[in-house]
Amino acid sequence: MTSTVPGPHTPAPGTASPGTASSRDSSPQDPSSQAAASPVPALQAESIVKRFGAVTALDGVTVELRQGEILGILGDNGAGKSTLIKIFTGYQRPTSGRLLIAGQETALRSVDHARTLGIECVYQDLALANSLSVYLNLFLNREITYPGPIKLVNHRAMRRRAQELLEDIGVNIPSVDLPVERLSGGQRQAIAVARAINSQAKILLLDEPLAAMGAREAGQVIDLILHLKAKAGLSIAMIMHNYAQTLEIADRIILMQRGRITYEKATAATSVAELMEIVRREYRTARTA
Repeated sequence: MTSTVPGPHTPAPGTASPGTASSRDSSPQDPSSQAAASPVPALQAESIVKRFGAVTALDGVTVELRQGEILGILGDNGAGKSTLIKIFTGYQRPTSGRLLIAGQETALRSVDHARTLGIECVYQDLALANSLSVYLNLFLNREITYPGPIKLVNHRAMRRRAQELLEDIGVNIPSVDLPVERLSGGQRQAIAVARAINSQAKILLLDEPLAAMGAREAGQVIDLILHLKAKAGLSIAMIMHNYAQTLEIADRIILMQRGRITYEKATAATSVAELMEIVRREYRTARTA
């Protein structure tokens, strides 16, 4: 979906050249057909600023996560990626600017508030209880209980539901009774993602989902992400460092530098070489400044 009203980052026709650090994906389209065919974005940030004392972590960030798309968020350490994700999850509040969820302006009060609106995040540490079984991790703090005044945990129902959930999203593990510590890195990542979507998530935020993984494990997680997009219709935003992997998975990418979005394009319209050239140009500018 492309908004019919240009945002702060949208260049006027003919003013931005592809491959520059300020170019955004702005292919000309008929505005009337565009408005009719474009659903409301799942999540929008408009002119988000976040300051920590004298440090400005985010400087007027405007971005949207479209319905059913995968958005790759690229940038070096300190570019503002993690701060943006924390604002999306309600963990931090912006200094100024606004968030819209499914077109409704929303001030997220907490992580729990964001979860009630269908926003889940899987961080690099995964937040799994290693000594607990797969099925107990999937239902951690969300246990299924028997009806009645005494809330007894229904392990049989949780095992059955865990197996159904993992099969539904294409995750293969020997048994849901296995402790998580016995799983591979890719399987552990899959369990963390499965736990997120088990809460009826509509928006899934992933922080470096392929970090420190070998090719086989990364391939498993990539397959899972693509499966979730195709089958569950999730809107997915993921922080990434590997440009090639990002272009393989994402529909669209943004590049963050110094707290700003300096580049945005559909992945089909860019390349690793183009992204690297933008970053190299930034380094050269920084050295001569």
